[in-house]
Amino acid sequence: MAVPGPRAAVPRSTHGDGPSFYSGQSMAEDVNHQRELIELMTEAGVLRFGQFVTKSGRASPYFVNTGLYRTGDQIRRLGRLYAGAILERLGPEAFDVLVGPAYKGIPLAVTTAIALSELGHDKAYCFNRKEAKDHGEGGVLVGHELADGDRVLLVEDITTAGTAIRDIVPVLRAQADIELAGLVVSVDRCERGLDDRSALQALADEFAMPTFAIVTVHEILALMDLDESTRSALAAYLDRYGAAEATPGLA
Repeated sequence: MAVPGPRAAVPRSTHGDGPSFYSGQSMAEDVNHQRELIELMTEAGVLRFGQFVTKSGRASPYFVNTGLYRTGDQIRRLGRLYAGAILERLGPEAFDVLVGPAYKGIPLAVTTAIALSELGHDKAYCFNRKEAKDHGEGGVLVGHELADGDRVLLVEDITTAGTAIRDIVPVLRAQADIELAGLVVSVDRCERGLDDRSALQALADEFAMPTFAIVTVHEILALMDLDESTRSALAAYLDRYGAAEATPGLA
């Protein structure tokens, strides 16, 4: 499916009486990253349309499986997209360490760290083990040894319920007195979680940290040349399950 020229991007959302930590909707300057990620996901078979059942049990007309990135070139391009989005949203001075929750977050943290280094911003990275190692160097983290004051940026693929983030934060805090600098994911599904908020919004509120995605499902709907049946099914799905703060703004 072709990705046409950029349309106006959806504005950042706000929550409550003031600006929200959550920036689930991207600004216009991010449109190239959005289009490039859509093209990469389509090429790699990561983004698919049809009939799927999500982890939450919802019947979905689309599915994103980042486990289908399989080549060095694909993961290199993905890392550059993450790095570009991070620099545009946060800037290089907002964080010290990239952390990739096991398992899918591991290659994401590594490739993003490489891409940032190539852009002149050498950052530390680490990831967690699913089970603590009781021999050799031991421990629950691989890579950078966290220190008090480290500002940690979490790098994930997609956050549906936020379970991986809620699992890893106590692990990180047990290692050192760290500060959560934010969470970046590739795709925001913009769906309601336990309440009317999306998973990214809920995590932003819970941990008082910025959360953002390279692209949202609303932007996928806006930027992709989908057939009418797929477009209608996706719009109906979002109308049924869309989070309250996710304002499509699609003309």
